[in-house]
This record gives sequence, structure tokens and C-alpha cells, in this order.
Amino acid sequence: MSFQRRLASGEFVVLAEINTPKGVNVSELVSNARKIKDRVDAVIIPDMDNGVMRMSALAGGALIHQQGMEAVIHLYGRDRNRMALQGDILAAHMLGIRSLLVVSGEEMANGDNPDAAVVSDLDELELIGAIRSLQDGVDLAGFSLNGNPEFTTGCTMGAFAEDKALDAELAILEKKVAAGAGFVVTPPVFDVERFAVSLEKIKGLNVPVIASVFLLKSVGIARYMALNEPGAHISEEMIKRIRKAPDREAECLLIAGEITAALKKLVQGVKIETLGWEHKLPTILGFAGL
Repeated sequence: MSFQRRLASGEFVVLAEINTPKGVNVSELVSNARKIKDRVDAVIIPDMDNGVMRMSALAGGALIHQQGMEAVIHLYGRDRNRMALQGDILAAHMLGIRSLLVVSGEEMANGDNPDAAVVSDLDELELIGAIRSLQDGVDLAGFSLNGNPEFTTGCTMGAFAEDKALDAELAILEKKVAAGAGFVVTPPVFDVERFAVSLEKIKGLNVPVIASVFLLKSVGIARYMALNEPGAHISEEMIKRIRKAPDREAECLLIAGEITAALKKLVQGVKIETLGWEHKLPTILGFAGL
């Protein structure tokens, strides 16, 4: 059953994120994807996330499709104007890609091309609306299309540290859902019990909720996120657990697997993000019982 059908039927879905290469050697991407084939419902392909120049998500999604797997590609307005975005959306459909995830682009200053011009012709809400318009057969200039694309479109929500911030995010998400977003991807979850409380409000959007699972990879990363991203809610106990483990790498993988398994009881899906450790995805899936 396709990712779209599983999502629509209320079944649990598993997404795994795999980055495209900084170059044209796609052997690692293809190898990592093949290792999780039949264990995930779709592969998410970021598009130059973190402001790092890489092969486009459009090409990555096409490669995943060639492997007999479903792809969900990132789409945002930071790097392209509305004409280029609409052209890419039409191209995605023709390349066999049927799922899009509209995200916010990170600041260029933090990437490897800080002098690149920022476009931002369309924001997230406008981009979701543009996708819906194309599906209805009309481009943003009002001209009719010769053949309409079909997509399942998702959106993301920003991090939140307290109820007030959560309510602000929900107000934004309500507009995204009204514009055409059919599922929501949350920020990374580390404290499942705390997340479960917030989830009751998020479910009020009446669309599938997919929770993000982020592989910490090291004590340093865990400590940095705990100090600089308060919405992550990484406990001191979790940091100590990693630090005291005989094999810290294995412990990080186990924690990601445990969180994934726990979330399966709460949400309709998970998105597993390993930030360069895509070769570890099978291990995390194994720890999660998937």
C-alpha cells in the first residue's frame, strides 16, 4: 500500500530522511535507500537543508523512485521564485513523485554559501496554496494547465517550549491545513511523555501527525541541543545515560529506536532523521521493532 493510502486510511507510517550528495556520486544514497526498502513507507529527501549546497531534492526523489520506493521531497521558497517552484512541482509529478513537504529554509548565513541571494518569493502558506492551485489546474498567474499534477502535501511546525508558543504554532498550522496541507510533521521529540500532552492540542487540527525522531549521535550534540534549543526538552538523565554508556554510539541508536517505538502508540507516523548517519537507519528501525 502506498504512503498516501496508508496515511489516508489511518495506518502507521514510517519515513526516513536521506540527504542527497554534495556532488554526483549517488552510490551511497542508493545503497542506504536499498537497505531500508520494505521497512519504511517513504524516503524524505531534503533540499539543500542547513544552507548547504547539494544535489537538488528533485533529482534525489527521482533516484528513490527508480529504486521502487516512494519519495517525499522538501519544498520551500528560500532559493527559488514562484515560476521555478511551480516548474519543479510539475516536474516532480512527471518524475513519479507524489508527496511534498513544505518547510522553512534555514538562514543562508549558517550554510556553506553565505553570499547566495535569498529569494523568498513565496512563504510556506503561499507555497501550499500554489500546490493546491496547480492541482486544481491553474498556475499562480491564473493560466490553465494542460494536465494537472496530484500530490499529498505536508507541512512542518516550529519548535515550542511552552503552551503559549504551542498555541502560536497551532494558529499558523490551522492556516496551512486550510490552504491544503494534509499532514503535519512535528519538531524532534525526546521527551515522549511531555510531547503526549502537547499532542492532544495538535490532533485538534484533524490531520495525520507525524513525529520527528532525531538521532543525537553524541553527548556533545545532546548537550548543545539541550542548552540552545529549549523546545527539544532533552533531559539531563538522557545526557548522563549516553555519557555513561560503554558504547555511546550504540546507546544513541538505542534511544532513537526506543523513542520511535514509544511514539508508535501516540501518532500516525514517525520521521527518522540521522543527519549524515543514514547507514545507521536499519539499526534504529531494528531497535524500534520495525
